[in-house]
Amino acid sequence: QLQLVESGGGLVQSGGSLRLSCVVSGSIISIKKMGWHRQAPGEQRELVASITRIGTTNYADSVKGRFAISRDNAKNTVYLQMDSLKPEDTAVYYCTVENIFNRDYWGRGTQVTVSS
Repeated sequence: QLQLVESGGGLVQSGGSLRLSCVVSGSIISIKKMGWHRQAPGEQRELVASITRIGTTNYADSVKGRFAISRDNAKNTVYLQMDSLKPEDTAVYYCTVENIFNRDYWGRGTQVTVSS
């Protein structure tokens, strides 16, 4: 089992920055991929970014060049640096982890609101 706790969300003006963090505890050795999804009101959840254990990253087209995902394996933490935020980035952001058995775990989410 894995437990995920996100932090770092909040309210920011358009063009501003936020950094999300997610600390993972539990069966750490089984972690394969870490990432962030988001869900805006009335929309489906979408992948924002992901990173493998060796650092290979993947980004949604809508955030490329603005967001950066990183992970600290020693601290079992994944980060999402979000720059040049836009109102359309407003959503609940969820930390996600995929283990070596291809099972997904989700955090409770943290709200990010970007005002225009």
